[in-house]
Amino acid sequence: MALPPAPPQFGIAPPTAAHPAAAPIGAPPASVAAPVALPVLPHDLSPWGMFMAADIVVKGVMVGLAFASLVTWTIWLAKALELATAKAGAGRALRKLQSAATLAEAAGSIAGKGGQMRGAVGALLGAALTETKRSSDLGEDGIKERVAIALSRIEARAGRLMARGTGLLATIGSTAPFVGLFGTVWGIMNSFIGISQAKTTNLAVVAPGIAEALLATAIGLVAAIPAVIIYNVFARTITGYRATLADASGEILQHLSRDLERQRRQPVAAAAPARASLHAVQPASQAAAVLPRVHAE
Repeated sequence: MALPPAPPQFGIAPPTAAHPAAAPIGAPPASVAAPVALPVLPHDLSPWGMFMAADIVVKGVMVGLAFASLVTWTIWLAKALELATAKAGAGRALRKLQSAATLAEAAGSIAGKGGQMRGAVGALLGAALTETKRSSDLGEDGIKERVAIALSRIEARAGRLMARGTGLLATIGSTAPFVGLFGTVWGIMNSFIGISQAKTTNLAVVAPGIAEALLATAIGLVAAIPAVIIYNVFARTITGYRATLADASGEILQHLSRDLERQRRQPVAAAAPARASLHAVQPASQAAAVLPRVHAE
């Protein structure tokens, strides 16, 4: 029960707000403040779940990097088959060139069905034969010079065609990490904005945005690392292919030089027996002319 107030003459001060009076018996308890609900981590922390929960800009970065990775592997598959086929064909044609005795024999062994020469080495050999026919009435030095120019141009064109598409690999390998870093920065900015709006530094507020940002960086590295490796492998393979074409050009020039020298010596060799027979007939006729005539008696 509540105590009666003390008379003022006793000098006892009444209770203040700092010392609240006890609640009467049977009174309902004072209301307790409800606990603040803390944000919780999302249940789905898989890559797909983080992608779906990411900001639209981070999503765009991830989609672009995934497309770049798809382009990288597509170029690898197509260019690997093309390089393997071209290098194997050039190696076979080079071996046939080395075993042939003349350009005509080499052309016959390299030509496929229908008499058409395929591949870069076939183009080199065809250019040499065409230039030889067009310059049949000209000097040997000019023929060799023009054939060398034609072969160098064909080599350069074949190298450019084989290197087509590898520049895109270099671009992806050099820019993909920075694109992923842009997504990372954007995701961390969103995390800081979420911290300021929630007015709390709880990990549950910061973690989702950081996870999405790190996912963008990871996708950027996944796109960049294979692109750089594949580009370096293709660069070495193309260098070896061009070296094979250079060897084939050297063999063609050697065959051409031998053929031109044989053509030059054939008239000389054909004229030598004629001159020998002429020299053999001339003394007999001269002896007959010197002998005196004897009159028959």
